[in-house]
Amino acid sequence: MQIPFAKAHGAKNDFLLTWADEAPGEALPAVAMAICERNTGIGADGWLVCDRPSDGMRIRLFNPDGGEVEMSGNGTRCAAAWAMANGYEPEAIRIRTGGGEKRLRLLERQGPRFLFEMNMGRPVIEAAREALAVGAEMVNCTILNVGNPQCAVFVEDFEFDWAAMGAAIERDPRFPKRTNVSFVRHVDGLTLDVRFFERGVGVTNSSGTGSTGAAVAAMVRGIVGREVTVQTPAGPLEFRWPSDDKDVVMVGPAELIGTGLFYFQEGYDATRETR
Repeated sequence: MQIPFAKAHGAKNDFLLTWADEAPGEALPAVAMAICERNTGIGADGWLVCDRPSDGMRIRLFNPDGGEVEMSGNGTRCAAAWAMANGYEPEAIRIRTGGGEKRLRLLERQGPRFLFEMNMGRPVIEAAREALAVGAEMVNCTILNVGNPQCAVFVEDFEFDWAAMGAAIERDPRFPKRTNVSFVRHVDGLTLDVRFFERGVGVTNSSGTGSTGAAVAAMVRGIVGREVTVQTPAGPLEFRWPSDDKDVVMVGPAELIGTGLFYFQEGYDATRETR
């Protein structure tokens, strides 16, 4: 089976995109596992199945483990860029995600590179300050939802195995649907340095929702103001949160990389050995 795709990244958080009418409706989890595999597939942090803008754009996001999740901030920007590159002309676009409808406004375009302002919705704070047991260690975190579940862990530095800790927190019983984990280092009142372990993905260079969770957690704790730059390993994302009853707004890039065909083999088994 041949499946058309485009590839894009938002701050080096990479995604594959396929129009819904060109995707096999019953095999989406298996396709996601196969197409996202970095050695035997095309390789990506997620696969976006998108309704065409003329039908009212809706996107579904599948992780490399085949699980469908609510949304990705970086992925949603990639979907907006792909829509505009395919003839969707307005400078603003609304996209329905599993985490609610998102509004994106094009700020700048240079060929395949786009810069968007995007509303991330109103965050729900479940616990502003919580001590979470991870093995024999207690971690200081904020638990919240920004369209998907987030656990923001505040750290002094990254000189420890934060990826292993992220994997443990992701599946902690505190989170029945698992959680995304961000490790947040406070730089100053305007800047945070963050690392990411995403649910169903693992370590990523950047995360739009993870950065949103980190920014909001720091704002709620009063260690940054209502405008903050989140430094990720892939570069900065900008956030502002006018007030608690307003949406968080993110400014970030999306870049189209290329297009192609993926040859999906029926009966794909992600556990098979590769030789």
